[in-house]
Amino acid sequence: MVFLIVSIFPKLFVIELLFFIMGKILGIIGGGQLGMMLTEAANNMPTEISNIIVLDPTKNCPASKVGAEQIVADFKNASAIKELADKCDIITYEIESGDSQVLKSLEQTCEINPSPETLEIIQDKLIQKKFLTKNDIPVAEFREITSKEELESKINEFGLPVLLKTRTGAYDGRGNFKISDLDQIPEALEVFEGQSLMIEKFVDFKMEVSVIASRSTSGEIKTYPLVENIHKDNILNMTIAPARVNKIISKNAEKIAHKTMEVLCGAGVFGIEMFVTNDSQVLINEIAPRVHNSGHHTLQSSETSQFEQHLRAILGLELGSTELIHNTIMYNILGPRDFTGLYKSPSIDLENTFLKMYGKLESKPQRKIGHINLVDKDDLGMDQLLERVNIVSNSIKIIPE
Repeated sequence: MVFLIVSIFPKLFVIELLFFIMGKILGIIGGGQLGMMLTEAANNMPTEISNIIVLDPTKNCPASKVGAEQIVADFKNASAIKELADKCDIITYEIESGDSQVLKSLEQTCEINPSPETLEIIQDKLIQKKFLTKNDIPVAEFREITSKEELESKINEFGLPVLLKTRTGAYDGRGNFKISDLDQIPEALEVFEGQSLMIEKFVDFKMEVSVIASRSTSGEIKTYPLVENIHKDNILNMTIAPARVNKIISKNAEKIAHKTMEVLCGAGVFGIEMFVTNDSQVLINEIAPRVHNSGHHTLQSSETSQFEQHLRAILGLELGSTELIHNTIMYNILGPRDFTGLYKSPSIDLENTFLKMYGKLESKPQRKIGHINLVDKDDLGMDQLLERVNIVSNSIKIIPE
């Protein structure tokens, strides 16, 4: 068959035709649970994606357990990123830790989405906030901090409390220090010694929400309905879809998310975290240039999951429906605080309750090791669904193996 094609058509056309027939090779920087679910989505698109290769420092990472090949190396390892680019047609990420400068240098070698330029903006929270402000997208007041004197001056300007933040390398609340008293300044600076810092005016919010937004290589933009996020100890505990807000707030949040996608470069799914203030204003807190924990509900709540949507976006396919078919609550399963090591995976046999474990062999305190989606297919209402979440969450016991 290939011989026949070669004899009739020019070589370049044959190569392009084979890519079309066989699908593209997808590279993912990061092979954790997000990489795992991206791989599973890719496995369901064999005509578009023929193979998946992930770059992750943990041997036998979750993505490798569902069919991805793995390059075992640090996310910032330049030679490993170059190896990934040499082997793949498209590179994307499930974590923001890749080296944006190395990725920029490889754009002529391999298609990369979201763009390294966007990754660079988002990796530095100060640059991210400046970018959003420049584009008239609402955020909390902020300033760069380079000294104790500057910190004291900005606290005097903003008033207490304030958040002192590291500009890079933090997630799940790490890298934040809430200063409620001037006596805490020396401790805060000691905790973040040697790191680039910024200060942010504390937002007295009534709700944390997020929009999962997508943009394709053709420029098509779609957003999923606004969801409500409930945190414990700075880690997402559960996501309620849709958010319990009025239509005005919901539409405003989706409008802000749409505008954000218009000004950022590149394609893919983005998790846009926001605050709803006590006077019902919506402010962006942070942006993740990847699929997001608060979008896991889409695996059962929506016709198109965020993982399939991300692949559609970076492949240049038409984006799927973002309609919420069923109200759903996503509950994160975290490792217990009292042990580290092998554990027994829980099991659940309840109607309209979907357990997803991430294949992580070792439990660590507060580590995300799975989630549950509780889907309201019987129109029970959100109050009853929340009651079911409490029952299910109390029944889950992560114990040593």
